[in-house]
Amino acid sequence: MEIFKKFSIEAAHRLPNVPAGHKCNRLHGHSFQITIHICSEVEPNKGWVMDFADIKSAFKPLYNQLDHYYLNEITGLENPTSENLAIWIWQRLKPELPTLCQITIQETCTSGCIYKG
Repeated sequence: MEIFKKFSIEAAHRLPNVPAGHKCNRLHGHSFQITIHICSEVEPNKGWVMDFADIKSAFKPLYNQLDHYYLNEITGLENPTSENLAIWIWQRLKPELPTLCQITIQETCTSGCIYKG
């Protein structure tokens, strides 16, 4: 079974490794949608995979580091592409959520990435 919880963050960034004239090289912001997916068996007694509140609790410290911040200034996110953001979140969340199976990052309504570890 797979469950998920969605979070929204507002953050600014620029991509330093693209050409100087590229629009993503300029400082800009996104309303990122971050979806945390958990894959496990349904616990027979409770009838659920995991309490959604536990996902929220595990993600809260990362949310507090990311929301309304300049991502380039966060250690490990000096090149804050959606792909690198997904990996950064995974590395910090997997120890807290061992059944984490996917992170989806949407930086716009039409663009994003999926990371499965």
